[in-house]
Amino acid sequence: MAADDKISKIEEEIQKTPYNKATSHHIGKLKAKLSRLKEESLQRSSSGAKGKGFHIKKSGDSTVVLVGFPSVGKSTILNQLTNADSKIGEYEFTTLEIIPGVMDYKGAKIQIFDIPGIITGASKGKGRGKEILSVSRNADLIMVILDVFNPQHLRVILDELRSIGIRPNESVPDVTVKRKKMGGINLSSTTPLTRIDSRTIRSILNEYGIHSADVLIRDDVSIDQFIDSLDTSSCYIPMLLVVNKIDLADKEYLHKLKKEMPEALYIAADQGYNVDLLREKIFQDLNLIRIYLKPQGSRADYEEPMIVRKDATIEEVALKLHRDFVRNFRQARVWGTSVKFPGQKVGLDHQLEDQDVLRIIIKK
Repeated sequence: MAADDKISKIEEEIQKTPYNKATSHHIGKLKAKLSRLKEESLQRSSSGAKGKGFHIKKSGDSTVVLVGFPSVGKSTILNQLTNADSKIGEYEFTTLEIIPGVMDYKGAKIQIFDIPGIITGASKGKGRGKEILSVSRNADLIMVILDVFNPQHLRVILDELRSIGIRPNESVPDVTVKRKKMGGINLSSTTPLTRIDSRTIRSILNEYGIHSADVLIRDDVSIDQFIDSLDTSSCYIPMLLVVNKIDLADKEYLHKLKKEMPEALYIAADQGYNVDLLREKIFQDLNLIRIYLKPQGSRADYEEPMIVRKDATIEEVALKLHRDFVRNFRQARVWGTSVKFPGQKVGLDHQLEDQDVLRIIIKK
């Protein structure tokens, strides 16, 4: 039986099995087997030939991928945010390849990709969906675009993303599994486990070929979260939810939708409504900060900041400049909110904050 057929068969059995305390062990085993099959399928897909037009080369400070059904306005959003020239049409499948663009914002160069619109069943290969969705695995931020009149598409998109190992807006499960040659499963937890029991944990581990290990759980994880901790293909990526074309909806409908999806950003891309707010939200969700470098004897360069991740250390910035800055590091001075007073001396482990001014002093 082909891997995809096995996956479908297990998914059907999980759906048919009512979840309760008596069946949780059986469902746990099925989900572990399903996850392992999907992981193997994903590894085969990534090692095989890639379809034309579905390979991306990352550049700039961060990468954002636009994900949504056809005709939700992704091309319009890309054109508004960047210097890209993407086709715009009122019919499905306008974008047949990946369209790149670069958003220049606050000194950051943020790469944005408009990928072909996905459809239900994309993660199973329908409409080359597996290839299309796999692009999102390398993104720093996934921007999910919904048509204002089709909010139900969110559930489909999340299911499709999860099916290829992407966990949007989820945290890595706080689970440590250290394999041993013998001694069986030694399970300990720092919090009461209410959503998974020890029998299910052992069954899941056995499904992954783990029969002896020290297992430490620091969170009240579910069956799915525990399986994810063992799945090397799982990747955790922040997601920004955007509802487009709100200019076409009446106030009553929009008010109701905002109550159902308060976390979303509501825009009308072709009108330019809230596009500036979207730029700022992208910058924030990527956790980017600006560092202004101040060479010794010179003024700080406020025109071209260095863009780094939030809470980046002096060492990370120094390495980005050149490894000799770490090797010959003597001290650093910082002006900004991360220090108690202007020009404070700090070491390599000091964490920087947005708009800090930094001078690195090296040994001569």
